[in-house]
Amino acid sequence: MAGTMRLWAYMFTLAATALGQVPHQHHPPSSDEYAKVLEDPSRDEWQKPHEVVMALGLKSTDAIADIGAGTGYFARRFTHHAGKVYAVDIDQKLLAIAEKDAPANLKTVLSAPDDPRLPEGSVDIIFFCDVLHHIENRAAYYPKLAKALKPGGRIVVIEFYKKDLPIGPPPSMKLSDEEVIAELRNAGFTLAKRLDILPYQYYLFFDKH
Repeated sequence: MAGTMRLWAYMFTLAATALGQVPHQHHPPSSDEYAKVLEDPSRDEWQKPHEVVMALGLKSTDAIADIGAGTGYFARRFTHHAGKVYAVDIDQKLLAIAEKDAPANLKTVLSAPDDPRLPEGSVDIIFFCDVLHHIENRAAYYPKLAKALKPGGRIVVIEFYKKDLPIGPPPSMKLSDEEVIAELRNAGFTLAKRLDILPYQYYLFFDKH
């Protein structure tokens, strides 16, 4: 039951994030409602998916994992540039949408809230977009990410700036870039690059020590 409640809380707060609303209701959205939020065409205006994908510099030999992939908003785009794409999410219904008519190089992974369930040494890049702040015990989660990375792999994080914005969750729910950098430093990762190409989000690249 606790896991189910965490799942619904996760979905609801993410839906509110994408809609630019502060959660104030107690009934969670359905997977179908959440899918509409994730695929809302107006999201492209501020999420700038083309610029985000191009900045990753993906190669045809790369394997990338999109944690919290949802309907595949980014994962589907990654398939045009990477050799293998893992769309990782805790919601099977959303993964079914991501998988529908997807190229053969996209593989869905039903994860747990505390475990990405990625094969050891399987990916070159682990990508998060507005998901990291929903993970409850990140200190225990990061080592599982490290185990999934190939030698020379990196973690990429996009999160909303920790301040009042026209979209996204309230500041109390957000992680500042300083918090993310410090957490990942403690987990053995060093900030390698940051990009300021998004109006409401920071975009950070981390390498393993």
